[in-house]
Formats: sequence, structure tokens, C-alpha cells
Amino acid sequence: MSLDRNAASNIAKVLTEALPYIQRFTNKTIVVKFGGNAMIDQDLKTQFARDIVLMKLVGMNPIVVHGGGPQIGDLLKRLQIESRFVDGMRVTDTATMDVVEMVLGGTVNKEIVSLLNTNGGKAVGLTGKDGGLIRAKKLKVTQKSPDMAKTEIIDIGHVGEVEHISTDVLDMLVNSDFIPVIAPIGVGPDGASYNINADLVAGKVAEVLKAEKLMLLTNIEGLLDKSGKVLTGLSTKQVDGLIEDGTIYGGMLPKIGCALDAVKAGVTSAHIIDGRVPHAVLLEIFTDTGVGTLITNKTL
Repeated sequence: MSLDRNAASNIAKVLTEALPYIQRFTNKTIVVKFGGNAMIDQDLKTQFARDIVLMKLVGMNPIVVHGGGPQIGDLLKRLQIESRFVDGMRVTDTATMDVVEMVLGGTVNKEIVSLLNTNGGKAVGLTGKDGGLIRAKKLKVTQKSPDMAKTEIIDIGHVGEVEHISTDVLDMLVNSDFIPVIAPIGVGPDGASYNINADLVAGKVAEVLKAEKLMLLTNIEGLLDKSGKVLTGLSTKQVDGLIEDGTIYGGMLPKIGCALDAVKAGVTSAHIIDGRVPHAVLLEIFTDTGVGTLITNKTL
């Protein structure tokens, strides 16, 4: 394909402008949580794969953590297994956990690995059970009882939280030029499997690796203020204030909480980005404006 002079000049300009960012992030670890529309739309999936492969080729160390809630829900429906939720978390009995492992550790994980490899990468799929990557413990959920006099603990089955991340497998893969792709399934001390929120796994992986960036792909533009404008360039103190005054509430709290915890634990910055935007990952890394909300531990 031949290019006219203007098109060629634009490509050269883009590459030149990207150079300082490439230099800044060479050998840096960037953890990307892949979810939302970006996991469903075929064009967005391909663009995401190319973004991750390009990051690796220019010297960065991307690690992908993925979800798969809609895909799990679809298979449960086909198998006529009822889905129930408590505070947004899927109640996961033994039959449901079998489906979760099948979908997350099998179908979804291998599709992402295949996408990355097809686009020139060298990806390896993992669950938290591989090499003891994610040690989990059972998540305890408390709710007010109907009479509101006391709280009660609700058993939601094989839903867990991260107790420990082992970096051995990740270090080996990253140093061998592979791209790790992690399904958020942990293992308990008794060998039981646990379904863990992918945002939380991505945040903990970023924390233990002291990552340069944690990037959470979503189906929204980013964190919005009360007038609907996207907020970015936030310090941890500012985010704490936005939680206190009610700007951040409801379903956004867990995602922001995950990003905030990671940054407070030493991750340089966390990004809530709009995965519906083509090449959202590259735009966030290689441009000043980005496509979402940035939270940093640096003084602004």
C-alpha cells in the first residue's frame, strides 16, 4: 500500500511524538484489566491485542488480567443454572464455579491468548492456580438482617479475595519476552477454587510488582464530577475527598477503591479508561490527554 506525502508525514509525526513516552516506559510493568465492551466487540478486541503487542515490542512489560462476567452468565443460562447476586457479586456454588473455571480459565483466556499471538505477540494464559500465582481466601459478605438490629454473614460460595500473589511465574514470563494473560481464579489453602473480581486481581498484581501503571478498561468515559465532566489528573487525597463528598458512589466505588489502593501501595498511576474508544490503551500511554481518569501518587 502506497502512502501520499501528507499521510506519511502524519505517521512520522505520531511516531516522533510517541518517542518520549516509549523511552519513559521502557522496561516498566503495565498491568491492564481487560473487560467491558472491549472484550465483546470484534474490532475493539483486535485493536486491544495490537496495542498490547506493540507495547511489548517497544520494550514495555504488559500483563493482562481479564474478566468474563457476561460470558459466564450466557453459559449458565444455556445450562439452566440460575444466577444470583449479592451486592453485585455472583453467588458461586460448586456447579457455578465449574462454569466459571471453564469460561474464565478456558474459553475467554485462550481467546485472548490467541488474539495476542495472531497479532505477533507471545502470550501465555494462566489462572491463579498455575504455580500458586493467586492464593485466595473465602470472601465474607455482611448485610443488615431484615430487622436492621444486627448484621449477618452471607455465604456466597466460591467467591474469594486475594490473600497473596506469587511473582515467580510472572517474573519468569516477563523476562522471557512473554505476555502473561491472567484469569482471576484463585486457590484456597484446601485446594478449593475461588472466583475473584478481576479489578481486584489486577490491582494486587500491580501492587506486588510495583507497576508503573494499572489500567482498568470500562464502559464509561472515566470518573465523572457532579456535572458529568470527566475528572483526571487526580491525587489520592483528591480521590478520598470525592468519596467523602459523594461524587464517587455506588458501582463506581469498588473500581475506584481498587485503583486508589494500588496507587497508595506504590503503583505510580492508575487509569480508569474508556474501553469503547479504539486503541484506548495506546492513547492513554502515548498522549498527554488520554481517554479517561488518571490517579497518581505523585504531587500534581
